[in-house]
This record gives sequence, C-alpha cells and structure tokens, in this order.
Amino acid sequence: MSTKAEKTTAYIIETVAPVFNKHGYIGTSMSDLTDATGLTKGAIYGNFENKEALALSAFEHNSKLLLQALDDALNVSGSTMDKLKSLMDFYKKYDVFTLPLGGCPVLNVGVDSQHNNKLLAAAAKETIKEIEGKIALVLENGVNKSEIKIPVSPLQFAKQLFTMIQGAVAMSTITMDRKYLLNTMTYLEVLVKREL
Repeated sequence: MSTKAEKTTAYIIETVAPVFNKHGYIGTSMSDLTDATGLTKGAIYGNFENKEALALSAFEHNSKLLLQALDDALNVSGSTMDKLKSLMDFYKKYDVFTLPLGGCPVLNVGVDSQHNNKLLAAAAKETIKEIEGKIALVLENGVNKSEIKIPVSPLQFAKQLFTMIQGAVAMSTITMDRKYLLNTMTYLEVLVKREL
C-alpha cells in the first residue's frame, strides 16, 4: 500500500509529465506546474529537490510508458516479420499514443534539453539506446532462428530503422501532418520485407 506522500509524488509526476514534455524544461514555469497540479510551490518542492529533479522524473515517467508500449508491440506472438509489422503499426498511431504524454518524449526532450539540461539530454539518449536495443534484439533473434537475413549487424540495422521512424515522427510533429508517419511506416514495411 502506498503512503500518502508516495501517492502525492506519483500524482505530481503523472500530472506535470505532459506539461514539461509540451513546454520544455526552460519553458515550463512554476505557475504552469501549480496550475496543473492544483498544489502550492511548497507542496511540489516538498516532494522534489528542485525543478531539474522533477523534470527528470517526469521524463522518466513518459519514457517508461513509451518503452512499455514498445515492449507490447515487439512481444506479439509470431515471426520476426510479425513483430516488425506490429512495430510499424504502433508508429502509424504514434501521434495518438503520445497525445496524453504531451508529444513524443524522445523528440521533445531530446531536442529541448541539448543546451540547457545535461541530465535530461543524457536520459533522452539512454532511452534512444534502449529502443534501438529492443529492435536489435528482435532482429538478432530472427537471424538466429533463420527467419531473416540482414546485410549488417542487428544493432546497426535497428539504428537505421529507428532513425527513419524518428525522422517521420519529427516531420509529422513539425508539420502537424500525420501523413509523414503513415506514409513512412507503410514504406518501411515494404523496405523491411525487401531487405530482410
């Protein structure tokens, strides 16, 4: 059973995570946080050392939700190609998935934090590596089962695949046109079938 303090901390993180993700670390004011939570500055900072610690916890919350959704997509039953198709299907609806998160945490926090928050920048890079590793593991298992053949290492292929996916996410976000996601994922499905 969670204590009242643990519940308050969890509430704050869940509530401010989309705020930080939308407005960025610098762009999020204390009044944004108090308005979102309905708590005082003292109540918020009674649970977190400072704004940086709260922002990092908020990113970790969104990152955990994203990584769990990717696990769900990649852990479907079936062949390696079924798992990769499930990954593409997930990203076709990625804009809908990330709406309650305040947008793509990897893109938003990764870009926003580059020059103003080293801890957040490092956390975003770590999430990228984790995503690439999850995709690489699916590819490696497929190679080991002789289901697929790839011309490069599984990790290198995973990095290239994720780069194209994340590029589509960026273009879709910037232009506010989901066709970038849909068209790129459809193209990647064809490319993956042809390459593997």
